[in-house]
Amino acid sequence: MIKYVAFLRAINVGGHTIIKMADLKQIFESLGLENVQTYIQSGNVIFESDEEDKTSLEKRIASQVEKATGYKMQLFMRTIREVQSIARKSPFTAKANETVHVTFLNEKPHKKHQEALLTFKSDADDFAVKGREVYNLRYDREKSIFSNNFIEKILKMSGTTRNMTVIKKIAEKYK
Repeated sequence: MIKYVAFLRAINVGGHTIIKMADLKQIFESLGLENVQTYIQSGNVIFESDEEDKTSLEKRIASQVEKATGYKMQLFMRTIREVQSIARKSPFTAKANETVHVTFLNEKPHKKHQEALLTFKSDADDFAVKGREVYNLRYDREKSIFSNNFIEKILKMSGTTRNMTVIKKIAEKYK
């Protein structure tokens, strides 16, 4: 069995796309996925499956979520080992009053879009792209331009963002 983490985009944020975690868990279980657990209210689902084709599994899950809730859903899956690596290999470490975020993408962004993102480095933000993840170190929350929508606009692709604290807790709790 492979342990996966599904990061669902825009769940329970800003009063939109409200899905109870118990309902989300039940949707995943209805697909025959095992040991399904959710972590906090923002659409993080940990589960096990013997399915090795992540793309096919993602499509099945997204279809089932839409069928059950009426919401067209994007999700970004990683194995728990990938999540642990993302947490361990972060290019940034937050100091007091700083935060690190990770934006998950379904594919590596085009080089010219990566370069465009890096032009926004400033005394408020730093960015790094590693494969299918974008890391942001927010030095100054007040001056920061970082948001999930900002990343999507610059990279011209969808993603979902989590605080590194959440990633580290998932990596440790569900190993």
